[in-house]
Amino acid sequence: MGLLVFVRNLLLALCLFLVLGFLYYSAWKLHLLQWEDPSKVTRVPGWLGRTLGFGLGDDLTGFSLSLPHSLPLPLHTPAYCIWGSSTALLYSRFSKPAPMFLDDSFRKWARIREFVPPFGIKGQDNLIKAILSVTKEYRLTPALDSLSCRRCIIVGNGGVLANKSLGSRIDDYDIVVRLNSAPVKGFEKDVGSKTTLRITYPEGAMQRPEQYERDSLFVLAGFKWQDFKWLKYIVYKERVSASDGFWKSVATRVPKEPPEIRILNPYFIQEAAFTLIGLPFNNGLMGRGNIPTLGSVAVTMALHGCDEVAVAGFGYDMSTPNAPLHYYETVRMAAIKESWTHNIQREKEFLRKLVKARVITDLTSGI
Repeated sequence: MGLLVFVRNLLLALCLFLVLGFLYYSAWKLHLLQWEDPSKVTRVPGWLGRTLGFGLGDDLTGFSLSLPHSLPLPLHTPAYCIWGSSTALLYSRFSKPAPMFLDDSFRKWARIREFVPPFGIKGQDNLIKAILSVTKEYRLTPALDSLSCRRCIIVGNGGVLANKSLGSRIDDYDIVVRLNSAPVKGFEKDVGSKTTLRITYPEGAMQRPEQYERDSLFVLAGFKWQDFKWLKYIVYKERVSASDGFWKSVATRVPKEPPEIRILNPYFIQEAAFTLIGLPFNNGLMGRGNIPTLGSVAVTMALHGCDEVAVAGFGYDMSTPNAPLHYYETVRMAAIKESWTHNIQREKEFLRKLVKARVITDLTSGI
């Protein structure tokens, strides 16, 4: 009798495992079709739609307007990674696999080949091919790639990070993403000392080689064709010309060897802008108010590649004009001017919905 009960329980457990495996595979396969063919509209699987509050087969257009304020399952618990049901599964596993970085098959990626920068790679084939032929690395480190549960944090540059003593908590994440030239040295107590990825563009990159962390990957976010040309100069250690169309001075040297350099998949810029935040499409061209900030792009990237996502140092409170704008300088909030390229209010709404739905965690409560 005891043996029969054991066999019955074993069969029930096996059936549950097969059902969960089928659901996971179906969600993954759905995006694989969408990623390869731009004519495919991303549809939300029924089980995931019910979780996120969508109807069966709903189009993702307007997602940022319909994201619910709460989800029925607890998120950010490492135990859930065994089923893949933390952030990445509940929120964006249906849109995986979007590679984090460009690799030597980039010309086959339908979702980006028809768009010019920043939303794609059209017209950049030769430059990207030349860069990748030297860097030859397209993923994270083997140790990070092998993790069954990847916990990521995007560290913004906001003054809200100051005096929070979050350094050790930030360093506890598997992947720590920093943006542009935000310094670490001297601010470790509040921002931590660990950097896994530093994502930037030419005008935002650190200009002094000694500022770069030794063990981090340098990741280019290409917002215009000049950015790819600049990276080619950096990789080949050629002279950077100041007359190449940059809007401010740029770094002329990055103290990283080619295998430590990556190109961020432009799909994350495209998805953040048009699918998640809902910025004007403008025929797929850069225009007024349709470029997402690097912070939102990094969050979008993390939602694809991480099982748990947190942010810190995000959010500008315009009601406190004398508050510090950034954690590393004395410039005040009042210095913010209206941005031609970004729509800060729309981005704030998008990020707030992610926080309220517990899709991401905001350590500094600034969003």
